[in-house]
Amino acid sequence: MEPVAVVGLGAMGSRIALRFLDAGHDLVVWNRSPRKLEPLLERGATAAASPRAAARRSRTLITMLADPQALRSVSDGPDGIAAGAHPDLVVVEMSTVGPTAVAELAALLEPSARVVDAPVLGSIGEAAAGTLTIFAGGSGDLVDEVRPLLATLGTVVHVGPRGTGAAAKLVANAALFGTIAVLGETLSLAAALGLSREATADVLETTPLAEQTRRRLPVIDAGVYPRRFALSLARKDAELILASATNVVRLRALEAVREWLGAAERQGRGDSDYTAMLATILAG
Repeated sequence: MEPVAVVGLGAMGSRIALRFLDAGHDLVVWNRSPRKLEPLLERGATAAASPRAAARRSRTLITMLADPQALRSVSDGPDGIAAGAHPDLVVVEMSTVGPTAVAELAALLEPSARVVDAPVLGSIGEAAAGTLTIFAGGSGDLVDEVRPLLATLGTVVHVGPRGTGAAAKLVANAALFGTIAVLGETLSLAAALGLSREATADVLETTPLAEQTRRRLPVIDAGVYPRRFALSLARKDAELILASATNVVRLRALEAVREWLGAAERQGRGDSDYTAMLATILAG
């Protein structure tokens, strides 16, 4: 199989890399913290000295990073991906960084390399199981070229030209974050109006919040929010959503969601799951 590189080995990047190893790919890896390379090297991956080296040694390079600044730091400069790009390279940007960062990456790499933006819906469990939903933006031919590789990770949904994958991920996250915030405020309203927890659950069972109510009430009662998607990253994504909407559309509800996520982070819940904003909302 043609060599694949993964740049960025956080919780998601590491599991993506393991999926490629399990599928038999020749894998090249780079991470700012070399310690995170060790489990992958033990499984047969090869370490690259820099993102530049990772690009030079691969046909497809995956980036999975925290934010636009992290993407820029590994892409630009003498040791960046752009410095090692070659005409056969396809860069698949799988981080949640927004359309602007994808456009900046493409401008940096062109004309030496081709770019697909393919952020994912799902967390570490789905990454490990290969059941992610992947929103791919790019030309049809280029998405088809990387589809067999990405199918190792989950289901590929081609949503349009380059940049639309990043846009689709922001839309999906806006729906997820907004639903949790509305659930929290609805539960707060019910308590303030004197409804019992049982009555509230019965009422919400008749609404579009039914599934989320069933899923979240036991977690709220336990007071523990096991992390699947860190609240600090959700707050970052909310900022990206609002920044992407600037001068296009006013997202008043999402502005409130950003405030709730920021408040929860300031209360020390940044390392908890993003649904820990419920604890902040319910505390009043």
